[in-house]
Amino acid sequence: MISTIQLPQRWQSNPAVQALCKTHESTLSTWVEIDLNQQLHFAKSLLILSEKSSHDFARIDQIHESGHLEGTWQIPPGAYFQHSDHAGVGHLTILSPQGRIQAWHHTLALNPSITQFKENCTVLLSQLDLSTRVDSENIGPHLTCQICQNPIAQDQEKCLYCDPETEIPPSTLTLFKLWRFAKPYKKELILGFFLTLLSTGATLVPPYITMPLMDDVLIPFQKTQVMDFELAGIYLAGLLLAASCAWGLGWWKTYILALVSERIGMELRTKTFQHLLHLSLEYFGAKRTGDLMTRIGNETDRICIFLSLHLLDFFTDMLMLLMTAIILISIDPLLAAVTLLPLPFIAWMIHFVRDKLRFGFEKVDRNWSEVNNVLSDTIPGIRVVKAFAQEDRENNRFILANQRNLEVNDRVNRIWSSFAPTVTLLTEVGLLVVWAFGIYQVAHDTITVGVLTAFLAYISRFYGRMDSMSRIVSHTQKAAAGAKRIFDILDHQSSVPDTPNPTPMTQPVRGKIELSQVGFRYGNRAVTKNITLSIAPGEMIGLVGHSGSGKSTLVNLICRFYDVSDGSVKIDGVDVRSIAISELRQQFGMVLQEPFLFFGTIADNIAYGKPTATKEEVIQAAKAANAHEFILRLPLGYDSLVGERGQSLSGGERQRISIARALLIDPKILILDEATSSVDTTTEKEIQKALDNLVQGRTTLAIAHRLSTLRKADRLIVLDKGEIVEVGNHDELMSAQGAYYQLYQAQARHAAEIAQAI
Repeated sequence: MISTIQLPQRWQSNPAVQALCKTHESTLSTWVEIDLNQQLHFAKSLLILSEKSSHDFARIDQIHESGHLEGTWQIPPGAYFQHSDHAGVGHLTILSPQGRIQAWHHTLALNPSITQFKENCTVLLSQLDLSTRVDSENIGPHLTCQICQNPIAQDQEKCLYCDPETEIPPSTLTLFKLWRFAKPYKKELILGFFLTLLSTGATLVPPYITMPLMDDVLIPFQKTQVMDFELAGIYLAGLLLAASCAWGLGWWKTYILALVSERIGMELRTKTFQHLLHLSLEYFGAKRTGDLMTRIGNETDRICIFLSLHLLDFFTDMLMLLMTAIILISIDPLLAAVTLLPLPFIAWMIHFVRDKLRFGFEKVDRNWSEVNNVLSDTIPGIRVVKAFAQEDRENNRFILANQRNLEVNDRVNRIWSSFAPTVTLLTEVGLLVVWAFGIYQVAHDTITVGVLTAFLAYISRFYGRMDSMSRIVSHTQKAAAGAKRIFDILDHQSSVPDTPNPTPMTQPVRGKIELSQVGFRYGNRAVTKNITLSIAPGEMIGLVGHSGSGKSTLVNLICRFYDVSDGSVKIDGVDVRSIAISELRQQFGMVLQEPFLFFGTIADNIAYGKPTATKEEVIQAAKAANAHEFILRLPLGYDSLVGERGQSLSGGERQRISIARALLIDPKILILDEATSSVDTTTEKEIQKALDNLVQGRTTLAIAHRLSTLRKADRLIVLDKGEIVEVGNHDELMSAQGAYYQLYQAQARHAAEIAQAI
């Protein structure tokens, strides 16, 4: 029997685990928790690798935290494990010579435990004499996916992670996921549905009244009987009352449902943007700005229009068809059966074109996003475009994207243009058949002219609604494609998840930073490895190294823009992964090489990190950043607009505002990333004075390619290929004549060559 003594207490009491223990004569060898399901949604489950006491087989069982067994997989001879990560999600895959057995997913926070599990499994399988291959790296050469750079083993035909066939296609069922946004308006929706029912019923009354009006008033009058004006007046009053009720009820239900749909659309946009803000930097690195703007803007508008107009029409049409069919059958079942003849053909056509339209509209969305991508690239970079005289090139890019969008739209329109007229033709043919059969019945006195007239009125409504419903198919598939692209964002889990039970930071925050055996991988590429470093509170550290040596990555790990793959990062003794992200980031002030300013006033930009700051606090921060004087020279001083991305200011002015912004929040830890690399010497001196004020009493990590700017650092950390190769102050490292010495000498020679050339 499997022993559960190795498992955590919460899993020992799991019903599926206990059932597994009783039914299998095997020994639990190793286990691991995973936190994502196959749809990449958060869901905890347990993987258990067990072996039979006779050592002749091994198996993996997956148990969900709710207590049910999700699956069991036998491990055949020659099986091996692969562990990789892509797009912020880790993947553990077990493969055999015959192909993939199963793959599981997890967040990068579980990388250490998953890696250990894989190693345990590898050792176990090798002991079981199953001819196990230890890893894909030991089975000979393998290909690499050109898209995601993950390895493709010799027995794999396609990449397991980005094969287009594995992508979840858009589905009309995706629209049902909008219910979570509609749920708060349940009462309004019920009222709207009730009003729709009443208004639809009111529109069906007039044809029913015309039946006795024809048979009891008009036809007897044509047969020389006296016109019964009183009875005619009653019927006409009934028609007027029905029309008035239909109008009033229709206005009320349209207004209510329009209000609800607009609020659902607003909530959808808000939640999508809010979720987007909480995703990791890794997500944005793989996305285009124009695509994200299209999803939040165009797609939500499309869904909102569908909810406010087309969904209402759909329910109205459904009710009208159902109620009309009931009335037709009650009047004359045989004639009603003739009326319904086109329905199977129309239903088949809707089913036939539905998927084609949905996939077509998703392609339209993607191509429209590419048009927006060109715009979002070109307009912010218009200075570069003009500087290199590349207007024609960008225009050609836009024309090409626009042409592709046109071609995809043409393909969708060809499908739709053949569908909609065909439905109209079928309804017209159906109406013609009803006329012919109705005339035949009147000629044989089976029905009266009044019945046929009422029938034709109902048939006109019936086929009109059927034609309308068929046209709603197009809008439904557009909305489904848009909903899928929206929920692709909403369902994406951040690779840097906020902890549900955060550990508060010790107060006051001192700013001590400890890195222990830190490693980080991007995909299968190790960016940093085995970095162990302790930074004292108030210490200034300079990070030095060639481009790509891992300096910025190390800073990103400390700020927790990314999660470490191995090891840990601690601040004041607390692991950054256990601290609430908002509380952690409040301790950091950042001055980047290219400071980003938002459209607005200078005062607003300085107070960005502290919106509640007073005018006096803003001015004091600007003075400390040596920005006060140039701000006062502007026409409106602190109320001057900086333009989009601060384009109305010089690089040095933007940098000093960035320093003032960092000073105002009074951070305990300061990040300087090439803060003076893009300015002239005079401006650099002014910025350096501001930085001297900024670093006082703060733990500082400074990245600079100009090594002379780091001479005031307490220690210099020299990185090469993601590893620390030297540590010491400037004089110590120069005396050692190692990697730092070579970098410094190379820069000195380069500076001398430039001076000589001038």
